[in-house]
Amino acid sequence: MKQPKVNLEQWYCLKAVVEEGSFARAADALNKSQSSISYNIAKLEENLPTPVLKIEGRKAQLTAEGKVLYRRANQLLELASEVEQIANCLADGWETEITVNADSIVPVIPTLRAIEQFSNQAPQTRITLLETTLSGTAEVLLEKRADIVISGQTSTGFIATPLTTLQMIPVAHTNHPLNQKKNVISEHQLKQHRQIVVRDSGLKRNQDTGWLGAEQRLTVSHFAQSIQALELGLGFAFVPQHFVQEHLDNGSLKKLNLESNGNREIPIYITLASAGREGPAVKAMRDFIISAFSK
Repeated sequence: MKQPKVNLEQWYCLKAVVEEGSFARAADALNKSQSSISYNIAKLEENLPTPVLKIEGRKAQLTAEGKVLYRRANQLLELASEVEQIANCLADGWETEITVNADSIVPVIPTLRAIEQFSNQAPQTRITLLETTLSGTAEVLLEKRADIVISGQTSTGFIATPLTTLQMIPVAHTNHPLNQKKNVISEHQLKQHRQIVVRDSGLKRNQDTGWLGAEQRLTVSHFAQSIQALELGLGFAFVPQHFVQEHLDNGSLKKLNLESNGNREIPIYITLASAGREGPAVKAMRDFIISAFSK
């Protein structure tokens, strides 16, 4: 690899001269002597095949070619500053990679907003976002395959912090027979129709949380498939309200009129897999997630 002839100090001096308008003011801004600024600019001009500055009156101005090089030099200086920031973070013990696992019922938007805020603070840390369902989420925590777990369950031996509460509601297509009944729907009537449930992603144990023991059952891999099945009128399902609110608003899906209302409140928690031994990156991500879900 060919070594650059122009060093970072020379680019910094050019930046200061352009921003301050003169060699004298650039020297004051960088706390250097004017002769040092002049020397660095001279070396920069010497090592480049085209002039970057021209003096008009007492003000230093960029040439047409200099404007192009100045824009690229600014990017170079920002990158150099970012590299130093990354080095400082790593020296302070910031993890280079962290994994966040969210159960499929958890709204993804607050989690992504938290990741964006975290990335702005710690761009050196790579983030993996996983999705599991039911016991699969518990397995990830127990096996410490994620640093942070967001779930509707708590696990023995782990300290869980409440984040929010979700509403699971019973819904079906507007034209589904269950939504044509004039009276409230009993559990017995509900069980006569196909229930759509989301598959448990756990490998060691499977849970049937939310299944009523209906005569017919359609198991799907995630809630997106569940909603598509509901839109086709294939059955009823208990789904997080935030997933179907748009469909409720446009009238394609309708909440079922069950005897006992049918709403289920699901508390959502955030849990650290190695509480007490987590690094600064995991702590920061946890704080960003808590803040995102509180808004």
